[in-house]
Amino acid sequence: MNIRAIMTATGALLLGAVFATAVAAADMPKEKQPVKDSWLTAKTKIALFADDRVHGRDVNVETKQGTVMLRGKVDTPEAKSSAEEIAKGIDGVASVKNELQVVAPSKKKDVEVTDDAIAKQVKRQMARDRDLKHESVDVKVNAGVVSLTGEANTFSSSAKASYIAWKTPGVKSVKNDITVKEQSS
Repeated sequence: MNIRAIMTATGALLLGAVFATAVAAADMPKEKQPVKDSWLTAKTKIALFADDRVHGRDVNVETKQGTVMLRGKVDTPEAKSSAEEIAKGIDGVASVKNELQVVAPSKKKDVEVTDDAIAKQVKRQMARDRDLKHESVDVKVNAGVVSLTGEANTFSSSAKASYIAWKTPGVKSVKNDITVKEQSS
């Protein structure tokens, strides 16, 4: 047998193997690909805006590993339960954590927290924490979004700063841009 015949036979076998694999793969049931959190957040926000039972702009939506978190203020208990129902109806949502507060429209101004008040509270909490009081972390707040910058000695301190900010009333999200000092061994 010459080289050309061997190459042709090998090519035919290879082509047959590829074809057989493709046919077998086509017959196999396709598993659902996991849906990205950002896509779930967008779909949930759109659904909330489209539903008349909920004022979608009053609901802050965040998704982590398929769990949709609803935060903000709504007018009635019905709006709160409707928001949760809408989020649960989105394909790909694993669970819903409903942290919406029911506040009558006439009382909303009374319970709104200003950016300055949020910043003061975050700074106060960090100053009280024994791990963070000596770190140089700057806190800025814009529309309820806390931005943390500066430098921390450890990754743990950086994470703790985020946690303290996140747990502060009125905070919608936290952006942690704290750099961690290099640790020498």
